[in-house]
Amino acid sequence: MGGYRGPKFKRSRREGVNVTGTTSPRLEEVINLPPGGKPRSRRKQSDYGVRLRAKQRVKSQYGLAEGAMRRVYLEASRKEGPTGQNMLELLERRLDNVVYRLGFARTRPMARQIVSHGHVRVNGRRVNVPSYLVKPTDTVELTDEARENPVIKEELESRPQTARWLRREGASGKVLGMPAREDIDADIREDLIVEFYAR
Repeated sequence: MGGYRGPKFKRSRREGVNVTGTTSPRLEEVINLPPGGKPRSRRKQSDYGVRLRAKQRVKSQYGLAEGAMRRVYLEASRKEGPTGQNMLELLERRLDNVVYRLGFARTRPMARQIVSHGHVRVNGRRVNVPSYLVKPTDTVELTDEARENPVIKEELESRPQTARWLRREGASGKVLGMPAREDIDADIREDLIVEFYAR
C-alpha cells in the first residue's frame, strides 16, 4: 500500500481507526491502544501534529505514498470549489477505491491488487493503474478470470456496494455521478489536510 510494508495493525492503532479495512477480532481489541503494547496517556498534540495525523490517516486509508497524496492536493487546489472536498472526490474516484466501493474486494489493498494484476476493465478496456480516475457514465467490470477467483466470488456473493454514486449489477458497475461529501467518512477532516499542505 503506497510503499508502506510495515505492520498494518500498527498504522490503524496509531490513527485510532481501521485504515486498511482488514477485519480481525484482535484489531478490534487493540484499536484504541497506541502502539507499544500497553495503555499510556497521549500527550496533547500541537496544531501541526493534529494536521499531520489527519493527513496520515487519509493517506493510509486510501493507500497512497506521500508524493501521490501531494499530487492529489495540488490537482484539487487547481479545481473550482473547496479544495478539501475536491481532494476527497479525487480520492474516491480512483479505480482501486471504486472496485472496493462496488464490493468487488474486501479491502482497498485487495482492490488495488485486483486492478494492478489487470483484472478490471473500464468501458471494455483493461486498466491496471490503481490511480485511474473514473468519470460519470463509465462502466467498471471484472474480467472473466477474476469472476472465477474463489475469493472474489465470495465477495460478490456476500458484500454489498458501499456508495450511492455507483450502481452494481453482478460483476460490473456503473458510475452514476460524482461522489458527494456525505458519501465519504464523516470523521475525515479534509480542512486540516488542506491546512497542512497550505502551510
